[in-house]
Amino acid sequence: MIIVDSCGWLEWFSDGELADKYQPYLADQENILVPVIVLFEVYKVLKRAVGEEKALLAAGLMKNSPILPLDDTLALTAADISLKDCLAMADAIIVAAARANDCKIITSDADLKDLPNVIYITKN
Repeated sequence: MIIVDSCGWLEWFSDGELADKYQPYLADQENILVPVIVLFEVYKVLKRAVGEEKALLAAGLMKNSPILPLDDTLALTAADISLKDCLAMADAIIVAAARANDCKIITSDADLKDLPNVIYITKN
């Protein structure tokens, strides 16, 4: 199982310069876990950029994969990770979700680049 960070989904949905690099990871939706914070971020950015209809279509596609809820245990673990690794809230929640589910994070977020179990996709 893998988690594709918000930046990966956004690259793919917007046909960004890294969309082709994310395509192999996004092709098998049964192998992707989607933390609820990723769903939030992608929907928010797309709604602002391209409108509600396209944002809802994207969210619907993301929901073909299991959505990981944010519960109290994950929230506290994320807070500890945030303090330890100096990560923003969303990044810490994603890292906590990946660790709790023993999966890799696929991302272009430089803040996550050097963490264990991260596959970093370099921006061109």
